[in-house]
Amino acid sequence: MNKIVFLFFAISILNIKGEDWPGWFGPERNGIWQAEGILDQFPENGPKVIWKTPIARGYAGPAVANGKVFVMDRQIDKGAKSPENPFSKITIPGNERLLCINAKNGKIIWKKVYDCPYSISYSSGPRSTPLVDEGRVYTIGAEGNLFCRSTVDGKEIWSNDFNEAFNVKTPTWGFSSNPLIHENLLICLVGGEGSVAVAFDKSNGKEVWRALSAKEPGYAPPVIIKQNDEDQLIIWNPESVNALNPKNGKLIWTIPWKLRFGLSVSTPQLVDNILFLSSFYNGSMAIKLSADKEPEILWKTSKVSEKRTEHLHGIMNTAVIKDGYIYGACSYGEFRCLSLQTGKRVWESLAPVGLKRPSRWGTVFVTPHKDKFFLFSENGDLALAKFDPKGYYEISRSNLIEPNCIDMRQRKIVWSHPAYAMKSCFIRNDTELIRVSLSKE
Repeated sequence: MNKIVFLFFAISILNIKGEDWPGWFGPERNGIWQAEGILDQFPENGPKVIWKTPIARGYAGPAVANGKVFVMDRQIDKGAKSPENPFSKITIPGNERLLCINAKNGKIIWKKVYDCPYSISYSSGPRSTPLVDEGRVYTIGAEGNLFCRSTVDGKEIWSNDFNEAFNVKTPTWGFSSNPLIHENLLICLVGGEGSVAVAFDKSNGKEVWRALSAKEPGYAPPVIIKQNDEDQLIIWNPESVNALNPKNGKLIWTIPWKLRFGLSVSTPQLVDNILFLSSFYNGSMAIKLSADKEPEILWKTSKVSEKRTEHLHGIMNTAVIKDGYIYGACSYGEFRCLSLQTGKRVWESLAPVGLKRPSRWGTVFVTPHKDKFFLFSENGDLALAKFDPKGYYEISRSNLIEPNCIDMRQRKIVWSHPAYAMKSCFIRNDTELIRVSLSKE
């Protein structure tokens, strides 16, 4: 009897985990959606929108856990105006909010608001996706306000102010790196002398360790990889790629890589013992890891240019690696296939991003599901497709949400990664959060 109860409990936990998207890149932090019962193509009139909920501005993607959606946004003060040029760094009074929304009906359960003037470039709102773990939700605002709250009612459990606590300045494009939970630690990118990466006790916020120095922390999320049956923490900042012991922050290895304008953004990925990274100006680097010798650069882009590109010069999006090939959007929206071993370009196409001609910063967020891929592009389209070294094969495409944020070139865009949970995708822009059914039924 006890075995039956335990088995039922274990299966229930697995089912809950499969239904959730509790933070950046999903439950396994690998960007892959594992859900069963998902459609093979879109209905004729597109996927059904289950609900829409008004929200304010922001780039931060939603997180979905235990029937709740958590999303951050920003409201500017009455009478204040956002600059026409997103690169402007004037001080704009306003607040940041964390909203907790019922995932079934879109109704707001609770919200927490705090004052937060912005002095950053691209000032629409928060960047970092909330992270849900064991009844707590962790958020990092664009100006470095870290909060740990109860998922029940939003009550603050502990908090930290990066600028004040670590005497650092807010990065050019705000604090954007998504936090990581590893065992009892919450690991964040902060910046400054000796504190690029900081680990806090996730339950009480006490600092456990700090490590690395760099002028800016960058924007890429920390990542845990497995090497020699031991966990290593990858920290990619604008000056170097580093592996740390996640328990104490001790440096294991480092490879220098100076990036133009500090643009370490995409999520580092380890496949077949090759660590792949991609940056807008500096292009790509593949690092070969092995058990018995120091890591070495397998291949690397030689020319620093976002216009004359050789490999993959992604900016917001993270590439997908499958069966020895890399797939992702380059600097002007050219979706490319590269060999993981050599970096050689196999093909490219504008179709995945939904472009008719190359466009600077063209972006698409790719989520693998079984033998297909969901692609959410900056124009608000969701596509379902297959691709391989022979090419790109689109099955369905539908425009789901209005791109109503403006980039420096006055293009209308939506630069927010969806969450995939409950046989649905959850997508936000600067005015609403929507839930769209992707169920086969």
